[in-house]
Amino acid sequence: MHSSVRAFLKAQAHPLKPIVMVGKGGLREQVVQALDDALASHELVKVKFQAHKDELRPIAESLAEQTKSDLVSIIGFIATFYRGSDEHLIRIPLELLAKNR
Repeated sequence: MHSSVRAFLKAQAHPLKPIVMVGKGGLREQVVQALDDALASHELVKVKFQAHKDELRPIAESLAEQTKSDLVSIIGFIATFYRGSDEHLIRIPLELLAKNR
C-alpha cells in the first residue's frame, strides 16, 4: 500500500471507534472472525488491544494476513485495518491510486 493511500485511510479512520477487541485470549479464532465480519461490512476497522500490548505488532500483522487486509496504522494500542469490498464504501481518490503504479 502506497504511503499516500495509507495517509488517506488514516484520515478516514480518525473519527472511528474500535469495534473489535483483542483481550486476554489473544489472537483467537473469534477475534479473526469478528475482524473479518467487520471488514466485510465497514472496509475500515479499528481494533483495540486490551491485553498482549507487548505483542501488538506481530498480532496485528497476523490479523491482517488472516483476514487478507492491509494494516494501515498502529497508534498506541489501536490498530487500523482496511480491506476493500465490492460496495466500495470508502472511495480512494484516483490520483492516490495512480501513484501505486
